[in-house]
Formats: sequence, C-alpha cells, structure tokens
Amino acid sequence: MYTLKDKVAEGLSRLFSDSSNHSTPSDLSQASLYSKGSSSLYSIFSYITPSVSSGGSRSKDHGSHLKPIESLELQDEPLDSYEDLIIPFTNEKLVRVHEVKKKISEDCDNKQTISPRGEDKDHTSERSDSDEFQDTREQRSSIKPPLNLSDESVFITCDLYEFLVSSLPNIVKGCQWMLLYSTLKHGISLRTLIRKSAELPGPCLLITGDRKGAVFGAMLECPLKPTPKRKYQGTNQTFVFTTVYGEPRLFRPTGANRYYYICLNDLLAVGGGGNFALCLDGELLTGSSGPSETFGNSCLAHNQDFDLNNVE
Repeated sequence: MYTLKDKVAEGLSRLFSDSSNHSTPSDLSQASLYSKGSSSLYSIFSYITPSVSSGGSRSKDHGSHLKPIESLELQDEPLDSYEDLIIPFTNEKLVRVHEVKKKISEDCDNKQTISPRGEDKDHTSERSDSDEFQDTREQRSSIKPPLNLSDESVFITCDLYEFLVSSLPNIVKGCQWMLLYSTLKHGISLRTLIRKSAELPGPCLLITGDRKGAVFGAMLECPLKPTPKRKYQGTNQTFVFTTVYGEPRLFRPTGANRYYYICLNDLLAVGGGGNFALCLDGELLTGSSGPSETFGNSCLAHNQDFDLNNVE
C-alpha cells in the first residue's frame, strides 16, 4: 500500500521524466539547480503535498504542480537583478555625497583664503596701531623736560643737564639751578666768582670749556673760601666731568688722596697728585688739565693748556 509521500515521489519522477524529453538545455540546468540537496527537494514535496492531499487522487495535469516551481523561478530572477538595481542607486548617492563634500571643501578653502587676508588686515591695523603708539612714545621720549635753570647757560644742553642731575647729591635733586656767576654777565674776574659763590651755600657746579668745543668742570662746595696758602678743601662728593669724548663722562674720587680743590685769590684748582685735574688762573682767561690721582681722570680738554671759553 503506497503512502502519500511515495505517491508524490512517483508523480514527480514521472513529471521529470516526461519533461526531460521535451526540455531545453536551460530548463535542464534550472531543474538540476532545484534538485541539489535533499532539503530543497523536501521543500518542494512539502509545497506540493497540500494540493495532492486536497485533491484525493493524483492529477493527470502535471502543469498544476509546476506553478509553484515557476513562481520560485520568478522570485529568483529579482534576486539576481537586485544588485544591478541597487548599484546605480548607490553610485548616484555616492556622487551626491561626493559633490556635497566637494562643495563644503571649496567653501572651507574660500574661507581660509579670505581669512588670512582678514587676519593680515587685522595684523596690519594692529601693526599700524603699535607703530603709531611707538612713534608717539618716541616723540614723547624725544621731548626733553624743560631745564630747571634760572637763566640761560652757554654750556648746558638737555643731555648734559640730565647727566649732571643724575650725578648730583640727592639733597639738591629737583632744586632749581641758580646762575651765580657768568663771565658774560659779571666780567672776567676770579674774585667776582668767589664773591658771588657766597650768595647760596651748598653744592655748586663750576662749568667751563675750551675753544674747541669741549665742556668740562667740577662740583665744589660753596661758598668758596680763599686761603693764604695752598690748602685743599672739599669733601668726597667732589667730582670732575668732561664731554671731550663725545658723551658726558664723570670722574669721582678714587680715595688715593683728599686733594679735592684749592681756592686762592688768583688760582682755583681741582684735584691733585701729579697734575691738577682742572686749574683756572686769576683772570679766567687760560687754564690747564691733566691726569690726577684724586679722580683718576685723563685730560678734560682737548689740550692740557687751553684758552677758556667763558666760565659759569
């Protein structure tokens, strides 16, 4: 007695044998594809079984059993063409993405191209502002403070004034400078100079120069007091200075001796030990200068003996 499965198997074998006589090579290849593996064949059996069991008898029309198979073949065809369908869509999407990225990169490049110019403009403005500030600061620094002098001086310039102010004792810094004596105003006389020095006691600057343009002098203690004999006076705050080297230069006591200055009615000399650092005659017409041990200086004028160009 045949079972249901045996009947279905026999019907299929007959079906394949009949179709093999009239099938083309392509049909055979498709049939061989579906015959591979017991699982695929079993799935066909399970698919056809309901139709056979519902009919109650074997149907002679074998074409009805091929409909599911044909439907399976039709379902496989889109699977083969699915890749062909999705690839153009994917390529088109990638092209759009690539175009968007390209546009974004171009925009970024444009921004980067414009940005340095803006930065250069900003830096240029900053540089111009800084240059303007620098120029303003230089102009302010180039403006010298007014000379705190009671009268005009033949020798004192702004640079020499600042140099001497920084060299004076702290007790007189910030004070107004008073012109006690000038050969242009008070005549050529050492005695007049000594007499005028008594008007204001304290540190006093003796300033003179030679005919070649050098300016030099010394700081002394006023009032000047003439002595009958050569006797040194003064303190270690005494110093000598000169511009013969192009810039103001100052020489303070070395401590080798205490020969600060001598004041006579016909002679005024500063320093000692070998030579006077600065010596003026009684008529204030000529002078001399040489290396001294007191200040360790060299000659303050262009020559050791010179003609005076005014005295203040």
